[in-house]
Amino acid sequence: MTGHRLGPVADIPVGEGRAYTVAGEPVAVFHLRGGDLRAVSAVCPHAGGPLADGQIDGQVVICPLHQHTYDLTTGCSLSGQKDLRVYAAEVTADGEVVVSVP
Repeated sequence: MTGHRLGPVADIPVGEGRAYTVAGEPVAVFHLRGGDLRAVSAVCPHAGGPLADGQIDGQVVICPLHQHTYDLTTGCSLSGQKDLRVYAAEVTADGEVVVSVP
């Protein structure tokens, strides 16, 4: 996997997500309230909703279009939809977000 720098972690407010294109893949990166990052497919498989705009609650994102829910750690749908792809995400020592895609 190759790590891609996306910019400062400060660009993603705590409790929110932001959408990026990483190696041609739409990826949503979430900055959890505990400080951790999670990265998943940015598009809801149900109807193409923008997941980065969804609400997050702990480890779950809720799609803003039809309220389908997904576990941000595993990508598993909690509402019977197709699962999301999960990507490794971390913050470097200098505060940059790095997401790895295969």
